[in-house]
Amino acid sequence: MVIKVFLASSSGSTAIKKKQQDVLGFLEALKVDYASLDIACNEDNRMWMRENVPVEKKPTNGIPLPPQIFNEESYCGDYETFFDAKEDNAVFAFLGLPPPPGSKEAKEAENAFILENGPVENGTVENETVENGTDDAEDEENLEAEEVEEENLDDDSLKREVPMEEFNGDEHTDEVEAEVGGETGEEAAEEDAAAEEKVAKEEEEEAVENTEEAAEDTAPVKQEEAQEEVEDEEAKGEDDHPVSEGEEDLGSEEEEELRQLEEEEEAPEQEEEDE
Repeated sequence: MVIKVFLASSSGSTAIKKKQQDVLGFLEALKVDYASLDIACNEDNRMWMRENVPVEKKPTNGIPLPPQIFNEESYCGDYETFFDAKEDNAVFAFLGLPPPPGSKEAKEAENAFILENGPVENGTVENETVENGTDDAEDEENLEAEEVEEENLDDDSLKREVPMEEFNGDEHTDEVEAEVGGETGEEAAEEDAAAEEKVAKEEEEEAVENTEEAAEDTAPVKQEEAQEEVEDEEAKGEDDHPVSEGEEDLGSEEEEELRQLEEEEEAPEQEEEDE
């Protein structure tokens, strides 16, 4: 059986060129024999491709675009269906070819056959292959069951190893956080109180120093003010002292004597001037 891939060698669409390259590259990677048929240079190839693509697979305009894949005369599909088969790991089934022995697709096909028909004990080499596939499937199931049991055992052992405090979850965490938070709050309060006390003591010492300095600065001023007040009071006392009549008479007599002496001194001088 030959796989036929219809493509356009001189297509102006980059999307079509990329799809063609993807199909051919994947077939080569799988070592699938294929024949590429060009519809751009061969009118017969183009007409044959258009006639053999099923009507339900054609686009709305009725003209299928390359790449189109056939197995001899049987239509396999276009790029989209080929890509879906590639994603599902079912390319050989898509191409209508038996998967190579040992491939993942072959194992899946064997498992599917066993599920449908059951294990075959006696038969040809194909049946022996099926039996081997059955044994492999059973081994895989047993391994999966053992892994599940081991996981369950691990979970149980972890539960036993985990302390009850940690196993309780968030409740224990909240309690620890509350205790730590309480201790931290008390320590912070003590630190704040000590800091406030220190600041108050420093302020008190500073106030005492300022008071002493102010007292030293104001002492001379107050002494000068007190002396000035005493002098003012003494002066005021002299001004306010009453003058007696005797003192006034003595003052007037002294003034009279001084006036007479002045007149006597002035009289000889006047006589000399008259002469």
